[in-house]
Amino acid sequence: MRSTHSGYPRLTKAHKFSAAALTAAGAAAVAFGAASQAVAAPAPAPVKPVAQSVESFAQTQDAERAHATDKATAQAKAEAAKVKAEAKAKADAKAKADAKAKADKERAAKQAANRSTTRKPIEKPAAAPAPKVYADDLEGWISEALDIMKAKGIPASYEGVKRNIMRESTGNPRAINDWDVNAVNGVPSKGLLQIIDPTFKAYHVEGTSWDIWDPVANIVASCNYAADKYGSMDNVNSAY
Repeated sequence: MRSTHSGYPRLTKAHKFSAAALTAAGAAAVAFGAASQAVAAPAPAPVKPVAQSVESFAQTQDAERAHATDKATAQAKAEAAKVKAEAKAKADAKAKADAKAKADKERAAKQAANRSTTRKPIEKPAAAPAPKVYADDLEGWISEALDIMKAKGIPASYEGVKRNIMRESTGNPRAINDWDVNAVNGVPSKGLLQIIDPTFKAYHVEGTSWDIWDPVANIVASCNYAADKYGSMDNVNSAY
């Protein structure tokens, strides 16, 4: 070691190198210590809570998605049930309408069948036959009188009636007997078959004239009397 003029020892070159090395070493030690302290520092506390928050968020998202899925599924089921119910209601209504229409049709057919079997067809009344026209002569008078008598059940024949007419009046509807006993008594015999008024009135046949001079009425009343007394005008061969 050298002495300096100031009374302190003088550093040699070797000493200067040693000091610089020490200085550098000290700085390095200080830096190493600081670095060591920095490396050895514990991890920040929020790291673990952040990881837990991410996991919780993921779980929340999953739960929300599951809830949304369940809600959508429930809504879809509800919509499907609604559509099914509406379809069933329509089908039931159609089936009811079809059943009613069928029942109405069957009832109408049954009523028509009943009407056709129970209701007799309307028959048009037969046209009334044209009235028979008789000649206004002896032949016609006898023919008309016989048709009336037949309807009333009074027996007589054309021959029997004509025979007695020719004997009594020779076919004159205005013939009158004013000399026999009847005439004397005031009731002379009149007409084709010479019948008196009381007998004519007693044996008059409904539907004929009340006029004793009417040839048809005269014949019918006389034949009615002869049927009552003799069985028929055919049985009369003389005054009666």
